[in-house]
Amino acid sequence: QVQLVESGGGLVQAGGSLRLSCAASGRTFSSYAMGWFRQAPGKERELVAAIWWSGVGTYYADSVKGRFTISRDNAKSTLYLQMNSLKPEDTAVYYCAADSSYVKVLRTPDYWGQGTQVTVSS
Repeated sequence: QVQLVESGGGLVQAGGSLRLSCAASGRTFSSYAMGWFRQAPGKERELVAAIWWSGVGTYYADSVKGRFTISRDNAKSTLYLQMNSLKPEDTAVYYCAADSSYVKVLRTPDYWGQGTQVTVSS
């Protein structure tokens, strides 16, 4: 099993930047594919970005391509999401997720963090 704790959320103006972090503990971090999801009020949770075990392969939702960057530091057991050019529609609770399967991490990962709020003001 793996435990996930997100941090770095907050309030930012449109056009600004934030970096989210997800600290993992438990089983070896590098054995998990990782993802960031978000859920806005009244909307379903959606996948934002995902990254393979070594960090070589990544996936981004169309809505964040060119603005967000997912990365991982396996030595520190930490996942990151650098968010630039933020828009009000990026406002949501952001969740870190993990699964040993890259296919599953894109849809139904087994492990979730508690979430961190990101609010973008216009």
